[in-house]
Amino acid sequence: MKNNVNILGINFLNKGFNEVVELLSERIAKGIKTFVVTANPEIVMYARENDEYRKIVQEADYIVPDGSGIILAAKILNTPIQERVTGYDLTVRLLDLANQNRWRIYLLGGKEETNKKAVANICEQYPHLVMAGSHNGYFKGKEDKIADEIKAANADIVFVALGFPRQEKWISSHYATFSKGIFMGVGGSIDVLAGEVKRAPVVWQKLNLEWFYRLAKQPSRWRRMLALPRFLVEILKVKR
Repeated sequence: MKNNVNILGINFLNKGFNEVVELLSERIAKGIKTFVVTANPEIVMYARENDEYRKIVQEADYIVPDGSGIILAAKILNTPIQERVTGYDLTVRLLDLANQNRWRIYLLGGKEETNKKAVANICEQYPHLVMAGSHNGYFKGKEDKIADEIKAANADIVFVALGFPRQEKWISSHYATFSKGIFMGVGGSIDVLAGEVKRAPVVWQKLNLEWFYRLAKQPSRWRRMLALPRFLVEILKVKR
């Protein structure tokens, strides 16, 4: 089985969820700096249409398939990917391991209140990890200052919840200045961690309808969802 599967120019890591977690855990233990992109069809389509962003995503150490549409596309192209690796699930598992190993965590992004709620909930649920620092997502003009703060925090994992493409752009522009740490864009996961948004029930997840549940709960997302049919059209073109 291929280690990577190319979907419209983006190379997805083809490993099971537990394998991905083990891989990242080993890199944290060894102090190996790592840039992780959790990509769904929206991100793939944006990368396809934006050269700068595509280059940033392609330079990531690992791109994992966050989205049932990616799994479906891989099947259509006869290059199946083992399983979906969602950003939220990966975040929760890494927090659990951080709790076990006393890893240092930094949370960047979200509104001030959302960030504080997420930090409080993380500290309550994972009391043995080290919350090395946090900052909301509103720091225009203070980009370098935030990077310096994260370096000073000596974080093992930096969750960047700025939404795409901003989160990946921020990681890319400062990545060279860091010597260690997992850097992962987690988008709306911070809202779930803060308790402001509920994740879809397991039954919806198993039916690959989590996207529909989120749309029903947040109708304002409908414009973003337009990327899904365009993504499928492009996949079928490649298939033909």
